[in-house]
Amino acid sequence: MRLSRFLLPTLKETPAEAQIVSHRLMLRAGMVRQTSAGIYAWLPLGYRVLRKIEQIVREEQDRAGCQELLMPTIQPADLWIESGRYDDYGKEMLRIEDRHERKLLFGPTNEEMITDIFRSATKSYRELPQLLYHIQWKFRDEIRPRFGVMRGREFLMKDSYSFDLSYEAARVSYAKMFASYLRTFARMGLQAIPMEADTGPIGGDLSHEFIVLADTGESGVFCDRQALELDVLDGGIDYDDHAGLEALMTRFTSHYARTDEKHDAERFAADVPADRRYEGRGIEVGQVFYFGTKYSEPMKAAVADADGHPVDVHMGSYGIGVSRLVGAIIEASHDEDGIIWPEPVAPYQVGLINLKSGDADCDRACDDIYQRLNAAGVETLYDDRSERAGAKFADMDLIGLPHQLIVGPRGLKAGMVELKHRATGERDELSLEAAIGRLTGAHVL
Repeated sequence: MRLSRFLLPTLKETPAEAQIVSHRLMLRAGMVRQTSAGIYAWLPLGYRVLRKIEQIVREEQDRAGCQELLMPTIQPADLWIESGRYDDYGKEMLRIEDRHERKLLFGPTNEEMITDIFRSATKSYRELPQLLYHIQWKFRDEIRPRFGVMRGREFLMKDSYSFDLSYEAARVSYAKMFASYLRTFARMGLQAIPMEADTGPIGGDLSHEFIVLADTGESGVFCDRQALELDVLDGGIDYDDHAGLEALMTRFTSHYARTDEKHDAERFAADVPADRRYEGRGIEVGQVFYFGTKYSEPMKAAVADADGHPVDVHMGSYGIGVSRLVGAIIEASHDEDGIIWPEPVAPYQVGLINLKSGDADCDRACDDIYQRLNAAGVETLYDDRSERAGAKFADMDLIGLPHQLIVGPRGLKAGMVELKHRATGERDELSLEAAIGRLTGAHVL
């Protein structure tokens, strides 16, 4: 994409309403614009990041054996009345009526609807287990929406649901999702910490939150430093190895504690040598729940067992805040100049900077580079604007693309260009061919 044609309304000054780093940088980088309290329009740059994150989430859900579907945002209130949650959920639920005075709601979550879909389609234990997911917009009427997309009212979420015949089988599904989440966040370049958690209004008695380490995080984190070295991507995961999944879950959860009133970090610390203790901050980006028959029993979601007797299915739900992750990644990866995107979620891999747009040699060289990188599958944002060099450098640092390829008249005369790595600030002067070779060779198609 040529920047001269790209909708990228960057800001030099920080908007007064932005209280945290990710909100400030998302507004300044032209990623989002607020349309009302806690509700945002995603502009092209931000939407590209959102879609990258969504695709990684989708691929890892598919890898774990989940099936994707799509449920509506508007749900009938009757399902929530049937489950007993309609009155209990509180004012965060946006309740509405249609022209026929039927009670509806804008879904804050989907346990009731997926249970209704399941019970209408599944009758026998032979059809279990089932793992279903969708990626859909949700709405929760927060009393004080703040922190941009980190705590908005409308948000994009992946939620998946498991249906099993017994607790033992349900725990296998839970372990699959646990492992899938570790892989999902690792693929985004994030260090995710699974913490035991309360189940809240979802219900149940087994839950873990996944916390991304960030100095500006809202949650306290205490853990064994050795746990931070565990690599879930090394060697992959066998989702058919149930014992291995359980061992993986045990290996990760045994190393962590959370510092709040419900988790005694000091007692946990007694078991960890002093030189291995890590204390920091983090941001919650996902949560997994097992809640047994909380929904299947009142909603009569039963299947026939081998003897033909009805059995209420055991359920779990598993959420990832897709839009929240955009903010969380920025909180975990930025500097004073702007965002630093991990390559897997970057809106573009390369920012091509023409230092003298209008110069025939610079224009010719940049056009050639732009075409060659795109042909090789390297997503490139080409700054072809008639702007001063300082403004181009500042915008590229602000939006945080992993690589900057800088082309100027002086370097071209010597047959050289400059390649900058955004995360480290390292700059290399290379021949044009060497620079293109490095970018295309390092890019994983």
